[in-house]
Amino acid sequence: MRTVVATRYVTPLREGGSLPAIVEADDDGMYVLKFRGAGQGVKSLIAELVAGEIARAVGLLVPEIVLIEVDAELARTEPDPEIQDLIRASVGLNLALDYLPSSITFDPVAQQPDAALASAIVWLDAYVTNIDRTARNTNMLMWHRRLWLIDHGVALYFHHSWNNYLERSRTPFPGIKDHVLLRFASQLTEVDATMTAQLTPELITGIVNLIPEPWLLEGSPFTDSQHHREAYIEYLLKRLEPPHAFLEEAIRARSGHL
Repeated sequence: MRTVVATRYVTPLREGGSLPAIVEADDDGMYVLKFRGAGQGVKSLIAELVAGEIARAVGLLVPEIVLIEVDAELARTEPDPEIQDLIRASVGLNLALDYLPSSITFDPVAQQPDAALASAIVWLDAYVTNIDRTARNTNMLMWHRRLWLIDHGVALYFHHSWNNYLERSRTPFPGIKDHVLLRFASQLTEVDATMTAQLTPELITGIVNLIPEPWLLEGSPFTDSQHHREAYIEYLLKRLEPPHAFLEEAIRARSGHL
């Protein structure tokens, strides 16, 4: 995973409560920066990284995710005191997604994905417990006539409390009933086998190993970062063991929508 350095704060994105921002980096690229000093802090960044890279691994479109260094100097030209404070609270390593210029928010009325794509996205969100892909806030973009997934910071909500995390890996995901693509997801059983086969232990381990060490050390309940890393891997692999309660819940929820 690449690391870039933020060189210019361009503009805030006020759609979300955590005030992400468009920034320019030292590679001349434009990125949507997610601040470690906002909201749930590094847990949100970990969820963004892990869920986003899992989505990419199963063939879904996600903007490139990069690690991004933020210096306090970035706040110098920003007149908004709230944004100044956010930048200063986020000095160090943060996360950003490649900015997709001229992209538009996905509209489930105007754009209807095919059943296989919708089913894959619903399966993914049920697996990573992403509660934020609803009609109110789809967190999907249309760019060059293709559907892109963004904003996975609220996924993996189990990691806000590590009590009984392995037992909780086997639970359904009731929040899937509100998924914006659920009514289109008529191939959930078919995609289940394909998606599960793609998420090998080696792949899951590789994705979790992308989490920067400082993020794992911040407020960790584990004795060291390696145990913390292993806990994420254990949870994600345990959740893939059959039967998939999260899949069964999605199928039940969809039948209630029809």
